[in-house]
Formats: sequence, C-alpha cells, structure tokens
Amino acid sequence: MARQSNAALMAELSRLKLEVHSLKTEQGTEISVGNYLLTRLEQLGVTDLIEDHPHIDWVGNCNELNAAYAADGYARVKDHSIGVVLTTFGVGELSATNGIAGGKLAIVPQVIDAYSAISLLRDGPRIESSWSPQHVSAKLETDVASYSGRRPQFTYSQASLKNKNHAAAEIDRVLIDCITKARPVYMALPTDLVSAKISTERLRTPLTRSPPHNDPQIESFVLDLVVKQFEQAQGDAVILVDACTIRHDTRDELKEFLEETKFPVYSTPMGKTAVDENYDRYGGIYLGSISRPEIKDKVEAAKLVLSVGALRSDFNTGNFSYNIPVKRTIELHSDNTKVQYAAFPGIGMKQFLPKLTERLKSYHVQASKMAVPRFLSLVPKEKLENISHTFFWPRMSQFFRPKDVIVTETGTANFGILDVPLPERSVLVSQILWGSIGCLLGASLAAKESGRGRSILFVGDGSLQLTVQELSVMLRVGVKPIIFVLNNKGYTIERYIHGKTRKYNDISNWKWTSLLNVLGDPDGMLSNSYTVSTKNELSNLLDNPAFARADKMQLVEVMMDKMDAPKSLMLQAEMSGKANAYDSTSNPVVTV
Repeated sequence: MARQSNAALMAELSRLKLEVHSLKTEQGTEISVGNYLLTRLEQLGVTDLIEDHPHIDWVGNCNELNAAYAADGYARVKDHSIGVVLTTFGVGELSATNGIAGGKLAIVPQVIDAYSAISLLRDGPRIESSWSPQHVSAKLETDVASYSGRRPQFTYSQASLKNKNHAAAEIDRVLIDCITKARPVYMALPTDLVSAKISTERLRTPLTRSPPHNDPQIESFVLDLVVKQFEQAQGDAVILVDACTIRHDTRDELKEFLEETKFPVYSTPMGKTAVDENYDRYGGIYLGSISRPEIKDKVEAAKLVLSVGALRSDFNTGNFSYNIPVKRTIELHSDNTKVQYAAFPGIGMKQFLPKLTERLKSYHVQASKMAVPRFLSLVPKEKLENISHTFFWPRMSQFFRPKDVIVTETGTANFGILDVPLPERSVLVSQILWGSIGCLLGASLAAKESGRGRSILFVGDGSLQLTVQELSVMLRVGVKPIIFVLNNKGYTIERYIHGKTRKYNDISNWKWTSLLNVLGDPDGMLSNSYTVSTKNELSNLLDNPAFARADKMQLVEVMMDKMDAPKSLMLQAEMSGKANAYDSTSNPVVTV
C-alpha cells in the first residue's frame, strides 16, 4: 500500500511540474524538436526506431503496415514501453492504419509519427505534384484534411505540430495519453520543425505513467460495496482475468491480491499469461460454453465473479456465451468499476486493487479450501503418425521454457495454444480481437527487445503469405525466432466458419524451406529450415539441443491436414457460422 501511495504521489508531482513548465517561459539548454521527441521516446523505453541516435536503433520494415504490426508487438512484449512507427504523410500513414486500428481496439500503446512537407501544414491544404514515368504524365491534388479527419477514428489523441513554442507541450500531452490510456496516438511533424530549437527544461520532468487518482470518498463507498458482495457470497468467489490487466500494467497488483486472498483464478483467452499458469490456484481458460467442462462448472457455479480488466469480443467469450448473471458479477476496469448493475466512473483498478486486497485477505484460509482443477495438457497416444492439433499443442508445451515469448497468429494457432499451460514468466502474444492475419510476424520481430527468452511464432501458411517479406528484416537485424509454419493448404479457420470446399479458402503452396535463402540468407549461414510430417519427426526435432538453443533463425514447416483444427476452434466456428449463415438457394448465381 505504501509503495502504491508513493508512486501515485510522485506521478502527481511530475504532472504538476509539467503544468508549471507550460506556464512559464522556458530557458536553458536548447534541443531540436526532433531530438526532443526522440529523448522522450528513449525515456519511455523505446530502443528501436531511428538511425544515428546513440540509444535508439533504426529497424526499417519493408512497408508501413508491417511496421505498424511490429510496433504493436513491441508494445505488447516489452514491459513499460510503447511501440512507435514512423511514416511519411498520406500514403505512409494510410498504409499503417490497419495496424494502428488493431492497437486501438485491443488497447495497445502505439505512437504513429507522420513526417510531412512544409506546405501541408503551413501554406494550405492542397499540394500539387507531377511525374512522367515512361511518357505517362499525371497531376495529383491532395486534400490533407482528408487524412487528418480519419486520425481520431484510429487513435486516442492527435497533435499536428505547427509552432515550435507549443511543440514540447503537445508532444508530452500526446505521449502521456498513450502511456496512461494504453491507446495509439498520432503526431504530425512538418520537416521544417524537425531542426527548430526549443528548451530542454521539460525533459527534466519524467512523463507520468500513473492513471488519475480515484476520488477517495467514492472509492471508499465502492470498496465497502464490493466487500459486502463478498460477504453475501460467503467467500464463494472466483477471479476472471482478462487482457486489460496486462495492457494497464496491473499484473503486480493482481498477483499480490491472489497471493493474499487465495481465491481461485481463471483467465480469458486474451488474458492468458496475465497470471503464471503454474500457479496452484490457477484453473485455466474460461471461454463460455466452449470451455473445458470442469472449468465451466467452477466459474459458472461461483456465487460471485470478480472480473479484472475485461475486454469482451466474440472470440474472447465463446461467441458471447458467458453464463454469468450480472447480479453475480463485479467488474474492475482501468477507469471504472461496476458492481452488479451499478457503474462508478473514475474508480480505476490499479489503485483500487491494493485496497481491496487489504479488506479481503481474511478470506485466505477459506478460499484456499476451494477446489481448483489442475490445468494440465497430456500428450495423447494416437495410432496415426500424421501430426494432429490434438497432439501438436501438448507436445509443444513440453518444448516451452520460462520467459519464452510465444506468438500465435490469427487462426488455428490462436485456439490451439489455449488448452496448454505455458511456463512461468512466459508471454503470449496474439491478436484475438482484431484478427488481422499476418500481423503477428511483426510481433516476432519486436520480441528481440523484450529482454526475455526465445521468440517462438506459430503461423499458418495463409497468414504468412501476407507479411512474409519481414523475414528479410529479421535476417538483416539479427532476430532469431523459431517459426512453425502450419501448412494446412489454406485458410482452415475460414473453412470451418464458411466454405469448407470453397476455392476462396485455397492458396498457392510455397516451398517454405527455401524461403529464408531467398529473403536474405543465400548461403544458409544465418538460418536453418525443416519440414516435419510425422509425430516422430516433430519430437526428434524438438528434442534436438541445437534446435532448442535457438542461436539462429529457424523455420519449421509442419504438415497438417487441411480440415484438422483444435476442438475449441471447431466449436467457435460452428457458432460463428450459424450467426453468419445465409440461404444460398435465395441467392442463386446469375450469369449474364
């Protein structure tokens, strides 16, 4: 409690100092606007972005969309940091938009910096340019406002820097929004402001990461109300952890709460690894009606469910099939608390949880006696030698190590990983909510900066074809992930949702084991590639110490049947398919 109070006090002090700096004339050492921004990013833990900077390295992705994906992954895997993507105005920022939109929806702190020409922000909204490639000429008129009008749809806050006198305050404002709201933000920086000199005075005061203070009187009232709910439930409560626990940096507070109270804890798919999965009070993944029966029974039978950091979506809730009445639910969020049907804006979980821990730790002995199902995943004994999802994921769980960064692409991998326990201090990165296929290759590129263990990516052959060029960047900058390419001849998840035999779910088959030679390792010195088609081949590779060391990039093509999928995916897809079903007889194909 004392540590929390001191942190909040220091955050408030920093905020007040910045306000004072904004009100007075700034004097002292000068710095360019561009370097002011870079210094702030360095203070926030960013180490990959720019060339010719003593502490920030240039990466250089193949295109802006992939750069946005990498920034998304960077923000997810590196604690207490943010992701940054740098583009040119217009075409660059529009290309990156899909990656930024996913960050806003999934609550990921990203910064998009768009560098623009002087005339765009100074001389009016229209520019003209012309070019004549191969005797073809054209003239383009661009309305810059058409870009700026879309930025609020994909970012939490925005700043178009037009005046050096306000640049530092605007940069700080937007960055504070990014780190406290855990949402993407946008800055436009004209080229003629990059070298403009401003004072360094504000840089002496660090940007605060702490959320606004909870109102003490309202917080006290809500605390009493929540404690009363636990009393009425006679301590028969479970904790359900979701994504915003991770996004809003509340894992430490949650860990202390769980250790002090000993209530059983379960996770949603997006909350996986928010709690160490070897913790003896952890029971596994709750996914509504498609949960494991023993997990479904425990969660839905509890008299009270304390939901921490919920982020509701179709694939995160078993197609919204939760069977937990509102009257048995308390929800803690980053900026509000809900007790049954009552909502209390401004009461955030990061400051609220430590106080709740003090009030509920007396339930320690009682809660310890509540049975929690063991979260295990045993490798099945199957007669056939082909690699099935039923075999693959439990076998992979034996390969994982503490601190591994495990990245699962949208599709079969997202669902397959749910039913296997991951080691302590490991991190799972996935994009269950936005579901933009191909995005997680960028996260693997970013994982090298996490300060953790190996980076292990599971990606389908269809997804990888969208962003495959980033493998060349990995080879260039020395990233050494282990990449498992699940070759199931197309979009298996889409086959189950709609169109099992439709040709729009088929793709061209690539020679995956030759790919790394083409994309930057022609001599085979930086990488190894393998194909495994049987359970024995897979196990022998996983048991190979040289392979497990991951001291170079490794790509493993895993041959799978195109209609094989994790059970949870089949159930989810069946529900999604019914919701999206249409009568083909009422929409006959018409030929003209």
